[in-house]
Amino acid sequence: MNPRVINVEYKSPYKLKLYFNNNVVKQFDLSPYLQYPVYQALKDEAFCSKAKVWNDTVIWDDMVDFDPDTLYLESEPISD
Repeated sequence: MNPRVINVEYKSPYKLKLYFNNNVVKQFDLSPYLQYPVYQALKDEAFCSKAKVWNDTVIWDDMVDFDPDTLYLESEPISD
């Protein structure tokens, strides 16, 4: 099991700054996922900026979320 998200900040355009429970900070680019139907709502930056942490991952509503392993494995380390 990979580390889990404890905090998220939206960074325009379509980037998330993710804080994990192992004290690592990473950036996740949402852009490649916007082509998939389930993530179409995230094209609206007003909606996309409402990202929040719930159950160790990032969600926007009860229909849009990401697998926490995807967030960790597909994001790039950054310095905080």
